[in-house]
Amino acid sequence: MPTPFLYNDFPTFLRKYFPYKVQKISLNAGFTCPNRDGTKGWGGCTYCNNQTFNPDYCRTEKSIATQLEEGKCFFAHKYPDMKYLAYFQAYTNTYAELEGLKRKYEEALEVKDVVGLVIGTRPDCMPEGLLHYLEELNRHTFLMVEYGIESTCDKTLQRINRGHTYADTAEAVGRTAACGILTGGHVILGLPGETHDTMVEQAEILSELPLSTLKIHQLQLIRGTRMAHEYAENPVDFHLFAEVDEYIDLVIDYVEHLRPHIVVERFVSQSPKDLLIAPDWGLKNYEFVARLQKRMKERGAYQGKKYKDSEKRINFADDKFTT
Repeated sequence: MPTPFLYNDFPTFLRKYFPYKVQKISLNAGFTCPNRDGTKGWGGCTYCNNQTFNPDYCRTEKSIATQLEEGKCFFAHKYPDMKYLAYFQAYTNTYAELEGLKRKYEEALEVKDVVGLVIGTRPDCMPEGLLHYLEELNRHTFLMVEYGIESTCDKTLQRINRGHTYADTAEAVGRTAACGILTGGHVILGLPGETHDTMVEQAEILSELPLSTLKIHQLQLIRGTRMAHEYAENPVDFHLFAEVDEYIDLVIDYVEHLRPHIVVERFVSQSPKDLLIAPDWGLKNYEFVARLQKRMKERGAYQGKKYKDSEKRINFADDKFTT
């Protein structure tokens, strides 16, 4: 019996583009952010410690090619025939002079078995010159640009020191997708001041954007961040989903209100134990996904179930193509 549709998952999405297994390799290309270097602010986002998602091979003193080769060694023992996507992940990977960015991207693409790029950046850091270059690059290789959206609420964005507005997000996502580039987004559920209802409403708001993919993560308190200090002073301002089942039910509500065709790449993030303050559920990603899927089946839930006019919109689109 076929598995019932629950949500659009990332591995299935990748199989549309590649006839073989592909794995992202995270890179630290030595960039900073405009809310770190004084252009828009200092200190970066209040929740951010980039050590939480950089593997050991991902160090700025190593070249892009070296990081990729070490990353390949890390993964190749499991799947010797695997291909790779160079994932420019740490900080803002479009925040530099154009020629320097080109050199880094093209160095990555010259590494054997690297079949594409994923570029993580901010909505306020996509100048037209770079976008035109990426539009051309996209004609020759797999390319995805992933924007850190984090929230659709400007009050929240200001509180966490993002240095941009949701209008910046909508504008950047629209421009990028209009160039034919796969456009992804990243959001954090549980940011201070946001409620269950406002987070679920966020799914409807984001669904109006031409996003191809979306990463959903729980808020994690990380040692050494400004947010950890804020939590220590005013813990009542935070709701950290101490119970994983509460977060699972929130995610299901969120996904039910999400446009059916958006690919959901992730639901959770895992930070190193020595850096994580909370929440600590003691679950691997695959264990979380198994519990999520079980709960979705129990609830009869699926992506887009409560998305406004979803059936009407899909049918209308189908009619346009078939008449």
